Amino acid sequence: MLRDAIRSLAEAKIAPYAAAVDEEARFPQEALNALVAGDLHAVHVPEEYGGAGADALATVIVIEEVARVCASSSLIPAVNKLGSLPVILSGSQDLKKKYMTPLAKGDAMFSYCLSEPDAGSDAAGMKTKAVRDGDHYVLNGVKRWITNAGESEYYTVMAVTDPTKRSKGISAFVVEKSDEGVSFGAPEKKLGIKGSPTREVYLDNVRIPADRMIGEEGTGFATAMKTLDHTRITIAAQALGIAQGALDYAKGYVQERKQFGKPIADFQGIQFMLADMAMKIEAARQLTYAAAAKSERGDSDLTFQGAAAKCFASDVAMEVTVDAVQLLGGYGYTRDYPVERMMRDAKITQIYEGTNQVQRIVMARNLP
Repeated sequence: MLRDAIRSLAEAKIAPYAAAVDEEARFPQEALNALVAGDLHAVHVPEEYGGAGADALATVIVIEEVARVCASSSLIPAVNKLGSLPVILSGSQDLKKKYMTPLAKGDAMFSYCLSEPDAGSDAAGMKTKAVRDGDHYVLNGVKRWITNAGESEYYTVMAVTDPTKRSKGISAFVVEKSDEGVSFGAPEKKLGIKGSPTREVYLDNVRIPADRMIGEEGTGFATAMKTLDHTRITIAAQALGIAQGALDYAKGYVQERKQFGKPIADFQGIQFMLADMAMKIEAARQLTYAAAAKSERGDSDLTFQGAAAKCFASDVAMEVTVDAVQLLGGYGYTRDYPVERMMRDAKITQIYEGTNQVQRIVMARNLP
């Protein structure tokens, strides 16, 4: 029922704008409006804060179905989870109530600020600082590659509170867009997901109350890593949706396209390509859904499974979208058809929330 509901909404209210959102590199406001109206913009928020209280698998299905028609729009529910999960996992009751309630209502979005210009895969090498000053902290630094920056009201920011302790000297904070000293860089000019703004976040003497710290001082990095164990699965879901959208389009195309007097779907070479695409997508789906179930239960092998799902599904998305372009031939290479957009969008799923090389390191360190 959930899949049917989100698919109907995505096809009616999000898909018609997907090409324009990409072409104009603009935020998909229509998608946000539709998702908020359907209470599907942040389904993971617990019921006690006015949220839908959806489990990890339901969240995955929402993201997958939105990504099937528009990858940029799928980052609304995905990044709302990424940005707010540190608060859900480690925040005080007061912090949860203060920030989860407007998120659940659709009055605000939440972004996640971990990466920096010189701290990508080596996130523990970050330089953004948070210095205690009475009952406040003062934050200074630059965060890079921040999804939906400028659109989100709230930001989970990782900052160094004790430079002598490396990862154990990093703390997490909630920063608000309206806080004095918060500003944003120009949107990055990207290959794909052009409808989701990616910008730097500048923190210039941003003074925030100490009670906006998420968890205890020095626990921020652990919270950040724990968050990624859960949210990598949402990137797997996004990749899965992109791949499914590409297969669905290519499958329809080859049945209509005629060459040598018959539909090209009748040629075995084409059939084998479609079979491989469908097989890989189904393998990715099973791995992703199983990882989502582990996320919900908090299983001990979640770190491995989350990394495996993200890595495998994103590699599949890249392969499948490249093949979809091939199946459409010259038409696939033009912007008149959606598969070239899907191919461009798929690429980022191999890179963000930890590159697939980093996922393999994570898997190797956590072999079941």
